[in-house]
Amino acid sequence: MKRRVLWLPLLAFVAIAALFAWMLTREPDRQVRSRLIGQPLPAFTLAPAVPGKPGLTTAAFRTGQPRLLNVFGSWCVPCAAEAPQLAKLAEAGVPIDAIAIRDTPDKVATFLRDYGDPYTAIGDDRNSSVQLALGSSGVPETFVIDRQGRIAHQHIGAIRDDDVPVLLAALKAAR
Repeated sequence: MKRRVLWLPLLAFVAIAALFAWMLTREPDRQVRSRLIGQPLPAFTLAPAVPGKPGLTTAAFRTGQPRLLNVFGSWCVPCAAEAPQLAKLAEAGVPIDAIAIRDTPDKVATFLRDYGDPYTAIGDDRNSSVQLALGSSGVPETFVIDRQGRIAHQHIGAIRDDDVPVLLAALKAAR
């Protein structure tokens, strides 16, 4: 009996080592999902990010029509990469609003000139307060807002071609 007890620490060590080895082989989920899915948008009012384009308020999302809300920055390389997909969505009749994060009007204007402007309105969130209130973990990030102004879907990262049908389906379900 005493001999068996002597093996317990070794067996415990092997079990813990096996658990750590298994955990190292798993792919980590590095995306932080918003806790606001299914909740109303937090109240906000943002000044226009560029001259000639309206700013953005929570009221713009209570129009009875689902919309996309894209969080981006002119300094963000993946934001430039997703521009063609946002253009496709806009061409399909999807209303897209945006929040420019930690940016300046001249840099946002240059970004829109270089990569296209699919946005109806762009709010200026220089200190990321609205971004954080949305539960957004970075840029780019896109939210589907339902017709009542609730967050229905969150897409983290750049929108790729295969994400466009997913977003269109989420918009259709948000009606």
